[in-house]
Amino acid sequence: MIHQPNRREFLKQSSAALGLLAMPAFIRKAAPSDRVRVAHVGLNGMGTNHLNWFAGLPDVEVVGLCDLDQSHLDKALTTLQKIQPDTKAKTYSDFRYLLDRKDIDVITCATPDHWHAQVAIMAFQAGKDVYGEKPLSYSVREGQQMLKALNRYDRIFQLGTQIHAGDNYHRVVELIKAGAIGKVHTVRLWKTGFPPVLGPSKYQTPPPGLNWDMWLGPAPASLYSPERCHFSYRYFLDYSGGVFQDFWSHIADVVWWAVNPTGLKRVNAKGEAPEGAGDAPKWIDIDYEFDGLTLHWTSTPPNVPGAEKRGIGAYFEGDKGTLLCDYNTREITINGIMMTDVPEIPITLERSPGHQQNFINAVKSRKQPESNLAYARQMTLPMHLGLISYRLGQTLEWNAKREKFRHNAEANSYLKRAYRKGWDLI
Repeated sequence: MIHQPNRREFLKQSSAALGLLAMPAFIRKAAPSDRVRVAHVGLNGMGTNHLNWFAGLPDVEVVGLCDLDQSHLDKALTTLQKIQPDTKAKTYSDFRYLLDRKDIDVITCATPDHWHAQVAIMAFQAGKDVYGEKPLSYSVREGQQMLKALNRYDRIFQLGTQIHAGDNYHRVVELIKAGAIGKVHTVRLWKTGFPPVLGPSKYQTPPPGLNWDMWLGPAPASLYSPERCHFSYRYFLDYSGGVFQDFWSHIADVVWWAVNPTGLKRVNAKGEAPEGAGDAPKWIDIDYEFDGLTLHWTSTPPNVPGAEKRGIGAYFEGDKGTLLCDYNTREITINGIMMTDVPEIPITLERSPGHQQNFINAVKSRKQPESNLAYARQMTLPMHLGLISYRLGQTLEWNAKREKFRHNAEANSYLKRAYRKGWDLI
């Protein structure tokens, strides 16, 4: 039975209710007064991981579960009861009821991309900290709004780039920053794999228990079809950006951490539309020009040593050598000699206690975690610009200071999107 507390009507609309790293082992249980009270929004797929991760931390109490699909909500409650048999967590179909609760400290968000910004901003306004899944937002404008709200309400945010917590990325960053391969002038990123061929769309009545109107929320109106919903939503540009947007944050993360590209000047994307009902790119190749750095994204491995063995990776080219890495491995090549480490370069970065624990520690200390919102926004902004260049089929000039395209009103119109009537909640 869904718990719906008595409360004021907070929206004048007719819409109905919204609903890889292993966690370290802990032995000592935190006292109840030391626990952070967490509620989860979006509970299928990655949301199930959120639930398992946070419920497994000794200093966390899960007090709320929310999803607009009743089947997801039922499954999540069963999962939580197995982890915490004495749980008193309440279930909701609309995240706004969670935000009304004064006893909730943290919201995690694993909704489809087009909901990320509004959930986070409203949580900040309600005094909640947020652990939000990647990508940060649907549009550039939303990322700007999120950062403004975080600063205004003095909140804590962690982006769900779980690989960031691993030792491999920490060590890659130490090696690059210490100058192991010299000054980096070129970076190549890639992720292989095509989207599934979807459709033709089977438009039909939404299944019982799914609030399709709220699932769409701020996105354009559409009849329900299974292809547009749940996991495969990511292959539609109304909600996400395909394989490219799904993986950008995971591998671009190590680049922004290691070399912090700045002064973006130019973006040039090319690609191919997919077969079937989806419209996110089947493949996309993008060239970015930054101050002193060029960055290339491809949907196939670049023609560099070792890349063909990896479905995802980053290849740093410096004036003294190269460094190739993926999530868990690295190869450094200097003067034709390949090695996996440079022992004389010291460990300088504090290792993570685990991505989720890093966030909980930040909630307690009130110091931003590693994958904080300001960092995440800079890292994900080029992702949005690459998709805009692809959609327009144009090379685009970018003003990094103003965060606008130069002399291109059509491209600038893609930096934000008008929300569907009744669903602009911020």
